[in-house]
Amino acid sequence: MRIVIPGGTGQIGRILDRALTAEGHEVVVLTRRPGRDQEIYWDGRTLGRWTDAVDGADVVVNLAGRSVNCRYTEQNQRDMMDSRVHSTRAVGRAIAGARRPPRVWLQMSTATIYAHSHGAPHDEADGVLGGGETGVPRHWGRSVQIARAWEREQADAATPATRRVALRCAMVMSPDRGGAFDQLVRLARTGFGGPIDGGTQYMSWIHDRDLTRAVRFLIDRDDFAGPVNIAAPAPLPQRAFMQTIRRAKGIPLGLPATRWMAEVGAFALRSDTELLLKSRSVKPGRLLDAGFGFEHPHWSAAAADLVRRMRR
Repeated sequence: MRIVIPGGTGQIGRILDRALTAEGHEVVVLTRRPGRDQEIYWDGRTLGRWTDAVDGADVVVNLAGRSVNCRYTEQNQRDMMDSRVHSTRAVGRAIAGARRPPRVWLQMSTATIYAHSHGAPHDEADGVLGGGETGVPRHWGRSVQIARAWEREQADAATPATRRVALRCAMVMSPDRGGAFDQLVRLARTGFGGPIDGGTQYMSWIHDRDLTRAVRFLIDRDDFAGPVNIAAPAPLPQRAFMQTIRRAKGIPLGLPATRWMAEVGAFALRSDTELLLKSRSVKPGRLLDAGFGFEHPHWSAAAADLVRRMRR
């Protein structure tokens, strides 16, 4: 297959590029800074020569969008919104104008679209979308608005010949340097790998190899369209999540942190506490109902595998 990945130079793009190329597929990455073979320039907004790669491709996996690993200032959130909406619109226009449109368009979304909750996990059928919660920071609602707009842009695209899937993805855990797991391991090494603000907020995650397997599953299954939760079936509280990382790394102690300490730390790291404090409890209902089998459904074995691969 020929698979085009707009925004494919980030962590998730590298994971998919490696796995799909190893399977023998032709992977073309659209990026603002092409530097390798099979990378093509695009600006994430306007149509250009890159549309030739989309015309005749089998699959498009759009990952484009400004990183969420930043302070959630008004300007940064505006950039998050614009980069996601404009890039999705450009991909939709390219597919609509193709003589031979791809048969499937997988569009990155986020599990952040669901409401902050300590209750039953959200699935695609019964999950509650966020934005109306009380007692949470106001800017968390802005993140939900961005996710909704992101999905809406794909849903409204005039691409009747192309099946469309929105990937509501949890945190992707891989051994790659600079990825989410690497950053959490570094946090644990500093001694601050304990519970944050009590540690009862849920963390949803997916192992990198299950991510690539889920993407292949959704490419092959013609009966899948619309939102799909890309998450392991066993979310767990932040306290237990970090304890598992410490155990896998042989780190005996993790100091607890209050909410204000998390705010100070996030400010110093130029990040935002939503990534640590929002309770994301997500269930991959549609994948489980379709018989998808996770290789790493439980965090303890997944974390041990990631640590082994980091050491290698």
